[in-house]
Amino acid sequence: QVQVVESGGGLVQPGGSLRLSCAASGSILSFSMYAMGWYRQAPGKQLELVANITTYGRTNYADSVEGRFTISRENAKNTVYLQMTSLKPEDTAVYYCNAYQVRVGRGYWGQGTQVTVSS
Repeated sequence: QVQVVESGGGLVQPGGSLRLSCAASGSILSFSMYAMGWYRQAPGKQLELVANITTYGRTNYADSVEGRFTISRENAKNTVYLQMTSLKPEDTAVYYCNAYQVRVGRGYWGQGTQVTVSS
C-alpha cells in the first residue's frame, strides 16, 4: 500500500506565497514511476486539477493558476511540491495530492491540506 501525505497549507494574505509538499511512502518501489498531481476542492465546488507532472517531468497547469503556480518533483525524496505565488482569495480550497502508478493504472490520494487566502 502507498501512503500520500500533504503538508504546507495555511492562512495567507492575497498576493502571498505558500509551498505545498506531498510525500509518498509505503510500497512505492520507485517514485519515478508515478505521475503526480495536485487537485483542489473549494466549498460547494467540484474537485479540479491544479497541476500535474509526468514521470518524465512534463508539467501541465489549469488556466487559472498558469504563471503563478509551479509543480516540481524530487524523486530522491519521494516528494512533489506545489509552489504557489500571487495567491488570490479564489485559490482558497482543500488541496489534495494524487500519486498515480502509471504501469498498473492505480492512484492514491492524500487527506488534503487547507489553503485559505484572506486578508
